[in-house]
Amino acid sequence: MKRILVVDDEWAMRNLIKMHLSDEYEVVEADNGFDALVMVEEMKPHLVILDIMMPQMNGWEVCENIRFVDQTPILMLTARNDLKDLIRGLEIGADDYLAKPFEPEELIARVNALMRRSIINEEHSNEKTIRFIGDMLIDHRMREVYVKGDLVDLTPKEFNMLELFVLNPKRVFSREVLLDQVWGINDVREARTVDSHIKNIRDKFRKTNLSFNPIKTVWGVGYRLDKPMKER
Repeated sequence: MKRILVVDDEWAMRNLIKMHLSDEYEVVEADNGFDALVMVEEMKPHLVILDIMMPQMNGWEVCENIRFVDQTPILMLTARNDLKDLIRGLEIGADDYLAKPFEPEELIARVNALMRRSIINEEHSNEKTIRFIGDMLIDHRMREVYVKGDLVDLTPKEFNMLELFVLNPKRVFSREVLLDQVWGINDVREARTVDSHIKNIRDKFRKTNLSFNPIKTVWGVGYRLDKPMKER
């Protein structure tokens, strides 16, 4: 069974989540951020459900620490429903965001969706570990990108987005689809999050003197991979 780590300082919430997910998944628990980081390292969960408002180390800090060493899908769970909190969670590497109180059906649906995307990404990455596109090298296993031998410092979400384009070189992705595939949300109000990430990716590659623009704007539709004239 796939393993899910639930991190919440409230026993009742952990128990509720476990009750709804334990039929399909192995659910383990942590009541604080410090224990959660140890369990991520030792138990290698397939998904982390992470509360934000916790004492000592909050969920944002836990998320950032996980992202330094691991790409495990993270579902942020919080009583807050503020747009700024949503954006902050996604910017630091969370994959989805669910506000309390929630319906059990929505929790299960979001967990299943994250699991499916994780499996698909693993399958794609295993097909070909290293890809060359012009003078850009993408290492899917290490989740690293190099231009002319120099590492490009991409955030987890920036890498996920670039990898999605690379794995689907002929497809044009709308902002709505990118929000769903990369962040796991379907709120069109968050389209500016996509645009800001695209801008950041372009800026970082521009500084490397990459010989082409890796992401092309298709006006009125969205974005797609923009490949050089000659590929390796």
